[in-house]
Amino acid sequence: MTAEENNGGRIVFIATPIGNMGDITLRSIEALQEADLIACEDTRRSSKLLNRLEIKKPLISFHEHNEKRRGRHLIDEVQTGKVIACLTDAGMPGISDPGYRLVQDCLACDVPFEILPGPSAVLMALLGSGLPTDSFYFGGFLPHKKGKRQGELEEAVLRSCSSVYFESPHRIVASLEMVKSFAPGHPLCVARELSKKFETWYRGSVEEVLALVDKGKVKGEITLVIGGKQKTNKLNSKKTALGA
Repeated sequence: MTAEENNGGRIVFIATPIGNMGDITLRSIEALQEADLIACEDTRRSSKLLNRLEIKKPLISFHEHNEKRRGRHLIDEVQTGKVIACLTDAGMPGISDPGYRLVQDCLACDVPFEILPGPSAVLMALLGSGLPTDSFYFGGFLPHKKGKRQGELEEAVLRSCSSVYFESPHRIVASLEMVKSFAPGHPLCVARELSKKFETWYRGSVEEVLALVDKGKVKGEITLVIGGKQKTNKLNSKKTALGA
């Protein structure tokens, strides 16, 4: 079913800034202005972006705890001809965020949808790491449980491509210590607060990065890039701030 056959109704998945609000795209702004309803992972967080853009639209919560139930409601709204914008707190909906189930609902119900590209912590961290980018693995958030996290990290250092993960600032040092224990000297990168004022990069061997990371003051959102077993580049050991 096309949008025209459905009276123009559709869902628009919009990638939002991962930190710097200036990274919102022109297409995304236009889509938000045209939407009849905006489904947000956190209405309070999305309101800050919408207020900056001077866009006032009805908001509805759409998060991991209500995605299944709320998705059916959004599909019903689209079938009446409404245009719904779907936002998560940062980055692309559906990538370690709500959105995947809604795409599945759209496909199952033959409901039109669009995806607008935009900021991505995964790709930004991968490119800025200095590690090979020709192929990569994205593993989402590292497991909370120690055993599963170690198993995932062991697989990462054995892959032939770079691996990208999200990690908590409270566990990043422990995760690096794990890598050091079974893969000393392995190249990796810790990217912190990407696109924000205190954006910082730690690149080098796992030992060098551990020495650079302030164990008592690791804060903010962390993206970890681990070099693969082959084709890894030797990185210069240094900490760099935004623009360095």
